[in-house]
Amino acid sequence: QVQFVESGGGLVQPGGSLKLSCAASGFLFGVYTMSWYRQAPGKEREWVALITSTSSNTNYADSVKGRFTISRDNGKNMMYLQMNDLKPEDTAVYYCNYGGDIWGQGTQVTVSS
Repeated sequence: QVQFVESGGGLVQPGGSLKLSCAASGFLFGVYTMSWYRQAPGKEREWVALITSTSSNTNYADSVKGRFTISRDNGKNMMYLQMNDLKPEDTAVYYCNYGGDIWGQGTQVTVSS
């Protein structure tokens, strides 16, 4: 069945960096556009970034543009999110998905001094 396992989150100071990983299984990963999403406490889940199946195109929410970089490795069924210059408002649980209804547990990112 479809499964997503997100990892790489943690506690980091403002201005710091983290790299998130997403391990996907149960579907043809290499043919799907994939996205990262996040959900902050008390807020709805929001889209963060996407990458097309061949990595030919990427797109980012305005709030992370220039700071986050999305990438993927179709040979490993993996997707990544390099997050630089992190801000307190980036604090959230981060999820990966192709737009379906099944979600992983996410990985917590906390940006605080």
